[in-house]
Amino acid sequence: MAGKSHVLLITTLLSLLVSSVIAHGAKKVGVTYDRRSLIINGKRELLFSGSIHYPRSTPEMWPELIQKAKRGGLNVIQTYVFWNIHEPEHGKFNFEGSYDLVKFIKTIGENGMFATIRLGPFIQAEWNHGGLPYWLREVPGIIFRSDNAPFKHHMEKFVTKIVNMLKEEKLYASQGGPIILSQIENEYNTVQLAYRNLGVSYVQWAGNMALGQNTGVPWVMCKQKDAPGPVINTCNGRHCGDTFTGPNSPDKPSLWTENWTAQFRVFGDPPSQRSAEDTAFSVARWFSKNGSLVNYYMYHGGTNFGRTAASFVTTRYYDEAPLDEFGLQREPKWGHLKDLHRAINLCKKALLWGSPKVQQLSSDVEATFFEEPRTKNCAAFLANNNSKEAATVKFRGNEYYLPPRSISILPDCKTVVYNTVNVVSQHNARNFVKSRKAGGKLEWKMYSETIPTQFAVDSSIPKELYNLTKDTTDYAWFTTTINVDRRDLNARKDINPVLRIASLGHAMVAFVNGQFVGSAHGSQIEKSFVLQTFVELKPGINFITLLGSLVGLPDSGAYMEHRYAGPRGVSILGLNTGTLDLSSNGWGHQVGLTGEKAKVFTKEGGKKVTWTKVEKAGPSVTWYKTQFNAPEGKAPVAVRMTGMKKGMIWINGKSIGRYWMTYVSPLGEPTQSEYHIPRSYLKPKNNLMVVLEEEAANPEKIEILTVNRDTICSYVTEYHPPSVRNWERKNSKFTPVMNNAKPAAHLKCPNQKKIVGVQFASFGDPLGACGNFAVGTCHSSVSKQVVEQHCLGKNSCDIPVDRALFAGRKDNCPDISKTLAVQVKCSNKHPRRSAN
Repeated sequence: MAGKSHVLLITTLLSLLVSSVIAHGAKKVGVTYDRRSLIINGKRELLFSGSIHYPRSTPEMWPELIQKAKRGGLNVIQTYVFWNIHEPEHGKFNFEGSYDLVKFIKTIGENGMFATIRLGPFIQAEWNHGGLPYWLREVPGIIFRSDNAPFKHHMEKFVTKIVNMLKEEKLYASQGGPIILSQIENEYNTVQLAYRNLGVSYVQWAGNMALGQNTGVPWVMCKQKDAPGPVINTCNGRHCGDTFTGPNSPDKPSLWTENWTAQFRVFGDPPSQRSAEDTAFSVARWFSKNGSLVNYYMYHGGTNFGRTAASFVTTRYYDEAPLDEFGLQREPKWGHLKDLHRAINLCKKALLWGSPKVQQLSSDVEATFFEEPRTKNCAAFLANNNSKEAATVKFRGNEYYLPPRSISILPDCKTVVYNTVNVVSQHNARNFVKSRKAGGKLEWKMYSETIPTQFAVDSSIPKELYNLTKDTTDYAWFTTTINVDRRDLNARKDINPVLRIASLGHAMVAFVNGQFVGSAHGSQIEKSFVLQTFVELKPGINFITLLGSLVGLPDSGAYMEHRYAGPRGVSILGLNTGTLDLSSNGWGHQVGLTGEKAKVFTKEGGKKVTWTKVEKAGPSVTWYKTQFNAPEGKAPVAVRMTGMKKGMIWINGKSIGRYWMTYVSPLGEPTQSEYHIPRSYLKPKNNLMVVLEEEAANPEKIEILTVNRDTICSYVTEYHPPSVRNWERKNSKFTPVMNNAKPAAHLKCPNQKKIVGVQFASFGDPLGACGNFAVGTCHSSVSKQVVEQHCLGKNSCDIPVDRALFAGRKDNCPDISKTLAVQVKCSNKHPRRSAN
């Protein structure tokens, strides 16, 4: 075995070396690596990558998302490959529409960018079942992600299929395509110990199986210290510049495959944020520590359409990324990172070819600098690691001011072109606007499911919910009966029977004799729960009906094939005869809802049932439908689900995901209220919206919205560095684009709109943030007038942070440092100048 592994390793290394010398003239690009970076077509490269997942958006959105990523300074797009959407049934494949992997990779290449594919095929990704198809659970003797023959057989079969498909389309860089890296497995170190020796051997098998695919580009394993042979182990996390212990071989580069731009959210979570400043600090630190590739996870999170989200994960995914769920630029994160990429690229030659050195400038401040021998190429990173106090230090004879916990970048070891804390780029705020064209109050009709009372008994106990539904639906009915003697019921009115259901998850609605009696649910942390509610029983036969529901399959952890859900214990308390255990009472089952089977969410399916006008809140488990016109303009579209509780939404027969309004965060608000409707799902008129609601609700408050980020702002001080756009590399020399560059507020409207109004302007010591500014104790009375003169009626403008410009009649506070805060409105309408 050892001899064969040695031969395979040598063969693989030779393959990589051959790929590195393929001629560029033949439109083929070799990819290999050394200790410093990936080497693409013979050149070391700095790579700025962003994760965009093709099934979390639509093909119509792909080009614009990729172009915005490129304009943001990225040169690589990273995506997972999602096994369970491509092979939902064993041997039946789907690569159509949003699942068209080849088209997505080609779109990346057409926009002049590289691609990284993470084949997994286990991917986690907060994706249903971690990307593994459900049918895999039913393969005899299978143990996921282990040195297990059935799992390895199916894993290798799928990986080979995907690789061959990409090879046939010539999408690897070694064939002239955009793919420069591939990943096998995903964060396996986190579960490896659970499999003991079978985990160790599995990692080696997985790496060598991938290498045997002969793609001509390197393979990586993230968070895998024992990545075999030439497979590169990479870092995932928020601060890999400080936490990564380094590659497991001195000839491998430092690659960062996941820099988390926020935190994914589950239902019940409050809003999640990660500041642009913290993200920028982590990236600057990484490149100062010999990093050569960073990937933002996510750069665009998008939408978990249909039933694709993992357990309790919201439909909206990584909305706080540089591109939000709707593909709009979230500022200042998008712009601040764009400026960072430009600043680091100005250091490129020194970083890739220079020798790093570290100089301690004070107890909290260090300088990391790179100098290329026999050249003038020098770049420095000055880091203040104190999180509370600023520092003023000397480096190479010059004095530098460093805000708390910040890094300044000096592409010539002299000039500060960027500081991670000082945000020069603009800010913006997102607006949801009720659509005029979609119609006023929507007219709704409803169809209620018949609550079943008794199915033929097919099991002594309630069946397990994952195995029962087999990932074909969220829902399954459970029925049983109880014969109550009059003497079992207490004559006292203050003592009533109680129905108690212990469930392993995820949610449940309970009925007695066809009437709703209560609901309960678990959480992402604790999926099991107890539903306990008073019930009215009658003498004779009583029907107990449970609607068990799932909110996605698990996406992480060891032995995923052994996870369970659904009711495990059912009992009646408070009877004169004591507690009655119904767990083994004999149960009947039905998978799915009648409306699902009839496809009432489609135009044709809706004709199969009778709909009535909604005049009040409908009963539990009711379908609602309405029609609306496509909203005005080209802005993204959303639906706000006010007044609803929990269920799913379809637009013209396509599911846009699960909604859950009653699962509020600790702040008392729904985790997600607005749900994305892709423009490509809409027709000009008569769009069918169907909502499945699990509990009693009235859809009258549902609204169709358009989404924009037309409120843009700037917040710049006198001590901010000028924009990094004021410098460039020309003929290998670092030069200013303009002389005497000064700090300025830079504003630019999206989509060629113009600045039509100045909503706030203050030069002095303003307070607050974009959308919530306030004048401080020092304020120039001509602030708004100056901003209007520079910006009104323009698509973009620059306002210098210059005391002379804002002097007005008198500067009442000359001794304080000045800040300029501006908020303007963008629109296609005509501008309005304020009265002075």
